[in-house]
Amino acid sequence: MTTRQYELVERVLSYQPNADEALLNRAYVYAMKAHGNQKRASGAPFFSHPLEVAAILAEMRLDDATIATALLHDTIEDTEVTRGEIDTMFGREIGTLVDGLTKIKKLDLVTKKAEQAENFRKLLLAISSDIRVLLVKLADRLHNMRTLEHMKPAKRRIVAEETMDIYAPLAGRMGMQWLREELEDRAFRWLNPEAYAAVVDRLKMLREQTQGLIDEIEHALTSKLEEAKLQAVVSRREKKPYAIWNKMERKQISLEQLSDIYGFRIVVPEVGDCYRAIAVIHTTWHAVPGRFKDYISNPKQNDYQSIHTTIVGPRHQRVELQIRTERMHDVAEYGVAAHALYKDINGANGSMVPSQDSNAYRWLRHLVGMLLDGDNPEEFLEHTKLELFQDQVFCFTPKGRLIALPRGANPIDFAYAVHTDIGNTCVGTKINGRPMPLVTELRNGDEVEIITSEAQIPPSAWQSLAITGKARSAIRRATRDAVRAQYGKLGREILVRGFQRRGKTFSEDNLNLALKRLSQKTVEDVLAAVGRGELGSAEVVRAVYPEEAQAEPPKRRRKIKRSDEGWFGLGKVMGLKFRWPGSSGRAKKDAKDAFSGIPIRGLGGDLPVSFADGGAVPGDRIVGILTPGQGITIYPIHAEALKAFDEEPERWIDVTWDIDEDNPQRFPAKLAVTVLNEPGSLAQVASVIGEADGNIQNIKMTNRVADYTEILIDLEVWDLKHLNDIVAGLKGKDMVSSAARALI
Repeated sequence: MTTRQYELVERVLSYQPNADEALLNRAYVYAMKAHGNQKRASGAPFFSHPLEVAAILAEMRLDDATIATALLHDTIEDTEVTRGEIDTMFGREIGTLVDGLTKIKKLDLVTKKAEQAENFRKLLLAISSDIRVLLVKLADRLHNMRTLEHMKPAKRRIVAEETMDIYAPLAGRMGMQWLREELEDRAFRWLNPEAYAAVVDRLKMLREQTQGLIDEIEHALTSKLEEAKLQAVVSRREKKPYAIWNKMERKQISLEQLSDIYGFRIVVPEVGDCYRAIAVIHTTWHAVPGRFKDYISNPKQNDYQSIHTTIVGPRHQRVELQIRTERMHDVAEYGVAAHALYKDINGANGSMVPSQDSNAYRWLRHLVGMLLDGDNPEEFLEHTKLELFQDQVFCFTPKGRLIALPRGANPIDFAYAVHTDIGNTCVGTKINGRPMPLVTELRNGDEVEIITSEAQIPPSAWQSLAITGKARSAIRRATRDAVRAQYGKLGREILVRGFQRRGKTFSEDNLNLALKRLSQKTVEDVLAAVGRGELGSAEVVRAVYPEEAQAEPPKRRRKIKRSDEGWFGLGKVMGLKFRWPGSSGRAKKDAKDAFSGIPIRGLGGDLPVSFADGGAVPGDRIVGILTPGQGITIYPIHAEALKAFDEEPERWIDVTWDIDEDNPQRFPAKLAVTVLNEPGSLAQVASVIGEADGNIQNIKMTNRVADYTEILIDLEVWDLKHLNDIVAGLKGKDMVSSAARALI
């Protein structure tokens, strides 16, 4: 039945006596004329839609400005009305609300992932400035879902998916449980009609079978509370079809195995009455262990408060109970729309505007803060969906601060919830005083202590371990910053030596003056670009000293030559050993000072370094090849793979070993071993390597014939001498035909 104008106005006046009746009537007439003869897909007048949206919001007891916005919310999008006209006729406040809704309506939230993510960002930005924009949008979506049968099947499915993925979870996060349940149920009906029908049919049968039992439980609860002289309203509630289906799917159980299809709600006047009621119930019936939750002292993030318990009630049936005050019940049902905190409630116009200081609204502002931190849209959408759908656990810091987290969260999530800096420096945790792994799943009531170290950088692998969007976002950001810092340090090393080779001194001040010529914004950008291989050191020198570029003679390609005696042809000294032909001893020392290589400590250092497939070990003379975006790859100078870079001298980087004697480190190498095909041959090879303190990483059979097998062995050794000792040990075995280092 369609709501009528006078019914809408009377409903608003019933809870807001000072409401602007003239404003409501003016908005009604204006919108009705603007929509004119427009029709909905059902054939009904189009204006019936904004009128029903306004009626839904009136049920939620929203202020007159919000009701007027609902009446006008489609005018800019679907008629000739402009934003300026709305501002003139109804004021800037309503104009802003209608404009926000118009922008949201243009968003397509069910499309390919990148576009959906970007539109979701726009949605949250639009609703974050005034929560009433979201409330009108949710009411708009609810009425569209109530009339979805009139849409074409393809469009119907798109709207249902969008509702299930975005709007229903948003309603839940805003604490509007009844709205979430109805949106989910109506979407479920169209997305999985067979499952919906099956659940509805089984519910109907169950309702008929249990009617007497439900009445008996309700009567028993009411009687016991009356005996204790508690004013209480006991009501039954039936789980919605989608909630039933979702739980059956999640826990892989049948409908008959669900113990919470029917529950009972006890509403009392005061908070103290909640605890008196639980005392009466628990002293009358047995409580089920582990099923008591106090969300009054520890509210959920969407402001939900209640006491939950499960008892073994009449006829030995499990009965789930929720105990709350009337105020808590309103918040549980209507969320942010039900808060008693209103702005200007005693003002001249008596306007009732929902408070924007609720936990639910703070969560929304937190999401918007994540947007402004610069995460890409797809990451943001992924993280937000995780947070929308998760239930919660409540944990404490050692000082008693309460931290609410999604169920399944671990100490990594906890650390980032306390503070981003705590998460970034986390190295360990104690849970209830005991050292525990960082991947331990947290439980309600856990006291969590985070152990930190200033030297820590969060490993990128934590992204897959963290549950919360905040933690994943911060880890990804810290990882990017760390990688950028590594490339920046490498770039600085390259530039310092590049400037030295040209007789110049590297200076950040001089580099800052050349930023425009390099098309970079900051010195850090230049350093990172050089480290990534996107800028060459010669290019930077020319930008800093333009006169040098004019004075340089034309370049001639020089053939790169490798020699056992050293490194020639590039005018640079590579590795640990060098020869400068035709120079005095003093000249050699000056050359070494000027052209000393970038120090390399292996994979554990703070430079982006990797080793070639054949590996390299201390004692090898080494060279670095710079690959854009990947850093430096280290090769022994005899590696065959270096021939591929002979025509790219700009990629060759001076490097040298910088071994920390106090913290020895293993390095990768590869052996080619040929063994006779005898039982136990492979075991003997592994035994020789193990006894020599080598660490085998991988073994690959490359050629197997009747008499012998060729094997490639990836292993880790301390240095070149250690590697040679292993090779000598293998050659001493009778079953080994040959053993040598494989330089690929």
